[in-house]
Amino acid sequence: MNKLPVPERMALSADRRTLGLDYPNGTHFDLSAEYLRTHAPSADVRGHGGKGGQLVHGKRDVTIVAVEPVGHYAVRIVFSDGHRNGLFDRRALLDLALNHDEKWSAYLAKLETAGLGRDLQPVDSEG
Repeated sequence: MNKLPVPERMALSADRRTLGLDYPNGTHFDLSAEYLRTHAPSADVRGHGGKGGQLVHGKRDVTIVAVEPVGHYAVRIVFSDGHRNGLFDRRALLDLALNHDEKWSAYLAKLETAGLGRDLQPVDSEG
């Protein structure tokens, strides 16, 4: 089994909207808070056993409050909407980084199909 690379540096942007990952081979990835939040490895996003998760939407303005190390294998990302479930291990981070374009396009297509958007929808008070 190949050992997965570990980011040698993780850094939040000043506006807390991007997590930068630097790998030992010189590769750098910037992952948006929105992307990380909507693809979080948690039961509410993925569902139990990978089935039945919810389509997270309205997270365009979410930011990263904290990145907390969990042992030597993962980080917990705390988001401004209060979400803190799910651990991003090195496999999950690398997968999200390497497959960003494909995953992001698929996510946007799912939003469109569901009639949902990246922004929070205003509450209809006329109900």
